[in-house]
Amino acid sequence: MDYAHQLHNYRPTPYMAPCSVYKERFADGAVAFINMLKHTKAPWQGMPFELLDWQEQLVRDIFGIVKKKDELRQFKSVYLELPKKNGKSELAAAVALLLLCADNEYGGEVYGCAVDRQQAGIVFDVALHMIDQCGPLKKRITFSAAKKQIMFKPLRSVYQAVSADFGNKDGFNAHGIIFDELHAQKSSDLYDVMTSSSGLSRQQQLLFVITTAGLDRESICWKQHCLAEEIIHKKRPPIPSFYPVIYGIDENEDWHDEAVWRRVNPSYGISVIEDNFRLEYEKALIDPVAENTFRRLNLNEWVSPYSRWMPMDIYDKCGAPFDPKMLAGRDCYGGLDLSFTNDMSAFVLAFPPTTADEPFYILPFYWIPGDGLAERIHKDHVRYDEWKAKGYLEITEGRVIDYSFIRIKIMQLSETYRIKEIAFDRYGARLMAEQLENARLKATDFGQGFIGMSGATKEFHRLVLQERIAHGGNPILRWNFDNMVVKIDEAGNIKPDKKQATAKIDGAVAAIMAVEFANRPKKRSAYADRGIIVYGEDCGLTYL
Repeated sequence: MDYAHQLHNYRPTPYMAPCSVYKERFADGAVAFINMLKHTKAPWQGMPFELLDWQEQLVRDIFGIVKKKDELRQFKSVYLELPKKNGKSELAAAVALLLLCADNEYGGEVYGCAVDRQQAGIVFDVALHMIDQCGPLKKRITFSAAKKQIMFKPLRSVYQAVSADFGNKDGFNAHGIIFDELHAQKSSDLYDVMTSSSGLSRQQQLLFVITTAGLDRESICWKQHCLAEEIIHKKRPPIPSFYPVIYGIDENEDWHDEAVWRRVNPSYGISVIEDNFRLEYEKALIDPVAENTFRRLNLNEWVSPYSRWMPMDIYDKCGAPFDPKMLAGRDCYGGLDLSFTNDMSAFVLAFPPTTADEPFYILPFYWIPGDGLAERIHKDHVRYDEWKAKGYLEITEGRVIDYSFIRIKIMQLSETYRIKEIAFDRYGARLMAEQLENARLKATDFGQGFIGMSGATKEFHRLVLQERIAHGGNPILRWNFDNMVVKIDEAGNIKPDKKQATAKIDGAVAAIMAVEFANRPKKRSAYADRGIIVYGEDCGLTYL
């Protein structure tokens, strides 16, 4: 393979203990076994797995450094953290097969662990594909794809894929544990069970953790990251049995610098394709959420799960004034966000385009209780009274909003515009929805979790970037969007987060829901009680 070359200048890791020694024959054996395997992914599928320098250094250190007294491996635990697309799954599968077939552990138990069965199956499937391409292994292996289990007959050793939902994990006696994407674990339960399963009878058990950076700084992965980082930066003495490797951007480094990209991606230009990497970077330049994801997955940076969302300079380009009267009689869809009765509530109408070059017009309406208004102006640092004077906000009498004011306003709007459907946040709006239904206005529950909001929020952002939203420069709506922060999960899904927002975002949430309904094909079924939307049969499946 044109990218591979022998590691001639190998030097043992600085974490080698004084009582240990490097045995070349052990390291050579491990490297030779992996080189016997073949890649499973294009464009290298079927080619020999010739280790890259960084991979060979890792393998030689782990399997070649042994204690002088008994020649047992020094390292019992490996923490490898690196960005995506650097060959993580292939390396993990190769190490799993090495422990299963070439470590001379009769009755060995090797476990591939992940957050769920699907993730655990990734490394398992790669390992199975490697076996299928290797004649000497293939004739000595039996497997069950359904059980995610492989047995190496000469040693009666077993590889088993397990996840947090695997069931009873008692009685494990692990010789090897491959822990994939530790950052995705919601708790430390699986990690604790598996790491305590290495029995006293196993002399060379190995925990091999391989992960990208995560979001949760309370997680077991963050704890392992901090331990690894302290050792790497010599803030604490090495732990003889622990081998830490982190390929990631430092706090003082510029994430725009291509030299940094190359340093933190050890397979840059090989499995990390430069053109594709630049495309991800270009997305990150215009989208704060994409920046967050790029820095975590492509530069291996532990970022916050929250991100400012709307590029307000582009949002402002969508603010050309228009006369709402021009929309009279047109089809539209509503988004209703009722906050606490003593706070701001919002209703937004979204009008789908009638021509190819027309934007989505949106009309927002706001209500806030009048009592305590002076205190609220001081607390929120906004001039609600000025917004009222300019007709952007309705201030109702009393300390709480009488929702009948909102219902009456919606009914009045329905006489001017053809409101086809109203999306509402189920929290606090169920009674209002029933009243609207009784008035022959269709109201549909819109889930506010990741499933319900991610696609809609991303689509609204896309429409803003394309300048296909026309909001007329409403100052309250702009304030809402400028305040908005989104929460990001491990899968890259997003949703608005009112708790983390700098101030009110009610109108922004209502606008996202309204535009989502206005932008959907006519053929769709709504399972409102589950917050799941399924498009019609000719449109394919949208959310699951």
